[in-house]
Formats: sequence, structure tokens, C-alpha cells
Amino acid sequence: MPNESARPREEDMLRMSLLEHLEELRNRIIKALAGLAVAFAVSVYFGDRIWQIVSQPIMDALRSLGYAPRVIFTTPTEAFLTTWVKMPLLVSVFLASPWILYQLWAFVAPGLYRRERRWAAPFVIVTSGLFILGGAFGYFLAFRYGLEFLLGIGKGNGMEPLISVSDYFDLFVEAMAGIGLAFELPVLIFLLALLRIVTPSFLLRQSRYAILLIVIAAAIITPTTDFFNLMLATVPMIALYFLGVLATYLMAWHRDGRGLPKGRIVWPALGLLAAGGAVFVLRREKFRLTAHWPFLTRR
Repeated sequence: MPNESARPREEDMLRMSLLEHLEELRNRIIKALAGLAVAFAVSVYFGDRIWQIVSQPIMDALRSLGYAPRVIFTTPTEAFLTTWVKMPLLVSVFLASPWILYQLWAFVAPGLYRRERRWAAPFVIVTSGLFILGGAFGYFLAFRYGLEFLLGIGKGNGMEPLISVSDYFDLFVEAMAGIGLAFELPVLIFLLALLRIVTPSFLLRQSRYAILLIVIAAAIITPTTDFFNLMLATVPMIALYFLGVLATYLMAWHRDGRGLPKGRIVWPALGLLAAGGAVFVLRREKFRLTAHWPFLTRR
């Protein structure tokens, strides 16, 4: 039975009136916007170098398909708005994400117990790290493979790509932001458990439905019918789901003194991570599925 003295007490929670909550929210929003403005200024200063990084996936995809590596703009303001306004804003969101998340945690923290407020630093580090990791995953893997597939569709029909700066950048933003947010799944699960909306056992019981929804979402997001591209999106998201479940068990273990069922959480999570690594290696080495043994062949 958990030690009663170890349970968080009601007086450990900070009490604030409605006006104090609104004042705190205003201050946190101002501070978050100030940090975003600083990151935006830095992004504008390095705008040329950042555009070279942003445009590298489309240039590499065009070269690999035998097209001229270039993008165009069709209005006088299109290149300026994309490379000096939209792009720095996106980059500044990634750069300022630790600061913004810290402000979010600082606003939520007064409603938590004193012991739970100690998780501020891990929350900021993990949340911003997962967001940046998701962006890197999209940039180096998912977005590149999907882009090459989309551009290659028209090549067999004698079509030539004529891609505008704004169209490419809009697609880039959707991919980077979408995958970055998808990688926040463990944090979302952890917060729901922290607020006692879900429990670890509930998440485990509903895992089959969660996996089904993840596969459907990955099939919608993935622009190809290739098995490896589908698994490239599905396996990491499933692994992140069980990582979030593991985090909720660890929290419950510390908060309520309950044990951690290692066999039901740790080993499945490690297995999913291993499967994700195998899919990544096979995709990188350009293997594909076949109908005959050994069911894999190099392209």
C-alpha cells in the first residue's frame, strides 16, 4: 500500500484567482513572443544559408531524376515573402520551441503538485527535443523519399516539373510541422496521464485501436503505396505511442508507488524500436519486397 505521507497534499498546489490566471497567461504569451522575435531575427540574418538547407531536398530529388535543379517564382514578391518572411518564421518556431514550451509549462505548473512541478526541465528538454527530432526525421528521410516519388510520377509520362518557390515551401512546412507534431505523441500521452484523464492500464487496453489509428494516419500522410514508406511513418509513431505509455507507468510508479510491468511495456517498446531501425536500414539500402524467397531484393 502506498505510503500516505508520500502522497501529494492539497496545500502543495498553488492557488490563483481568475484574474491572476489571466495576468499570468498574458505575461507568458508576451515572453514567448519575445523569444520568438529573437529567434526570427537570427533566422533572417542567416536567411541565405537557411534557404540552401531548405531547398536541398528538392534539388537532390530533381538531380536524382535527371531534371535541372531549380525552382522558380512567378510574382515579384513571391521569392521575398518565402525566403525572408515565411521561412525565417518557420525556423524561428523550431529555434524558440524550448523557450515557448518552458512558458507553457510555467503557466500550467501552478495547477500541479509540488513534486510534479520538478519535471519542468525534463518536460522542456523532451518536448522540444522530440519536435526537433521529428523535423529532422522528416527532412532527412520521410520528406525526401516522398518528394522523389511525387516528382517521379510525371517523368514516365513525359512531364517536366516547374515548381514555384512558394508551392515547394508550403509543402515543406506541412511535412516538417506535421511530422514534428506527430513526434509529440509521447508528451501528449504523458500530459493526459499527468492530469489523470487517462491511466497507463487504459492506454494498454486500447493500444490495438491506437495502432489501427496510427496505421490509418500514416497511410493518409504517406504519399506513396510503397510498403517501406508506409512503415517509415508507421513504426516510429507506434514506438512513440508505447514510449508515452512507458512514461505514464514511470510517473505512476513514482507518484503512487506502483510497480512497473517491464514485460508488457519495455520489451514491446524495444522490439518496435528495433523494427524501426531495420526498416530504416532496408529503405536506405534500397531494398523492396518481392513475392518469392527471400522476399527482399535490392533495387
